[in-house]
Amino acid sequence: MKKWIFIFCATIVSQHLNAQPFNAPKILIITAHPDDETGFAATTYKITKELHGIADQCVITNGEGGYKYATLSESFYGLELTDEAVGREHLPRIRKQELLNAAKIIGIRNVFFLDQKDAHYGLDEREPLDTTWNVNWVSTRLKEIITRTKYDYVFCLLPTPETHAHHKAATLLAIRTILTLPSNQRPIILGVTGASKEDTIKLNYTQLKNYTETKIEGNGPMYSFDKSVQFGYKNSLSYKIIVNWEIAEHKSQGTMQLAMNHGDYEQFWYFSMNGEEGKIKCQKLFEELKSIPYKLKTY
Repeated sequence: MKKWIFIFCATIVSQHLNAQPFNAPKILIITAHPDDETGFAATTYKITKELHGIADQCVITNGEGGYKYATLSESFYGLELTDEAVGREHLPRIRKQELLNAAKIIGIRNVFFLDQKDAHYGLDEREPLDTTWNVNWVSTRLKEIITRTKYDYVFCLLPTPETHAHHKAATLLAIRTILTLPSNQRPIILGVTGASKEDTIKLNYTQLKNYTETKIEGNGPMYSFDKSVQFGYKNSLSYKIIVNWEIAEHKSQGTMQLAMNHGDYEQFWYFSMNGEEGKIKCQKLFEELKSIPYKLKTY
């Protein structure tokens, strides 16, 4: 009897999903630095290039704090970028162009630079929120950007305790800005992490301590995209290639290149603030993302 109930319920859900019209999604990526979009590059590419949706990105800091990782790019740019004074002067300009190059690869339409100071690496999200960033101005600007385009989704990095303070702060500002909007005008906001098929330990996350607005639904990521899925001639291609192209543009950040071919999944965590009604819409999107549109050719 239980088996038949399960089949019946699954059929209803499937029919409900199929009955919903699929509209090309509009997403806004909100990040702290000009390379954080790498965490959802494959999903973004699928949305813009294959589902014919729209993706924009909003970057809160100017990226100047990345001078410590610029050793290999010094000869490329002809500047001693690992000297703090030189790096802080030139990296904002350099990293903006790197991001624009990367954005073109994954189909990002507009990039909004908010030019807040990238002071230093840390774990305390209060530092940028209380002292470094102009939070009121950033929040106002985020609200303008979100309401003008009426995005369906906002992608940000999941604010886990071990995450860079700027990443946590950027996600907090995104969530808080969305919460100021009328409920019927709020995009669905998803937190993103990466994972590999070989992982034996699952990320344990329910919310960032002291921030109830970051609470998630369920006990793990609710949706995911497998960027390792194979296709093309002899199944020799995967969406990891797109991510590698995108990473390669961030030449001033040497450690970024070590992320090439790393991880298999882009996982999406559903914040409780979204409410129940957004889950079916998300499920429909991620079902569409599973489709591989390339015809198999024989030679």
